[in-house]
Amino acid sequence: QVQLVQSGGGLVQPGGSLRLSCAASGIIFSIYTMDWYRQAPGKQRELVAGITAGGSANYADSVKGRFTVSRDNAKNTVYLQMNSLKPEDTAVYSCTATSVHSIDYWGKGHQVTVSS
Repeated sequence: QVQLVQSGGGLVQPGGSLRLSCAASGIIFSIYTMDWYRQAPGKQRELVAGITAGGSANYADSVKGRFTVSRDNAKNTVYLQMNSLKPEDTAVYSCTATSVHSIDYWGKGHQVTVSS
């Protein structure tokens, strides 16, 4: 079975840091683009960051300079390091595995809450 298992969500104060992990199984991880999406109450789901099979990363303008996406193919895991967190970063964060054009698989999502 294909699984994307997420960990690392939680509550953090503004200005703090958090690292999300997404471990994949049942796929040839190294050929997939891995993305992070988030959805906050009252807002549409948005693409936060992604990293291609070749290791090229991209970010939404709202998180550039604060978030870093990386992957470890030996561990079949993609990470999202989140620094200088703001209340507007509060959302459910989900990882995805994408081949060619379509999103093939979704993780179940983890809540990230930035609040004092």
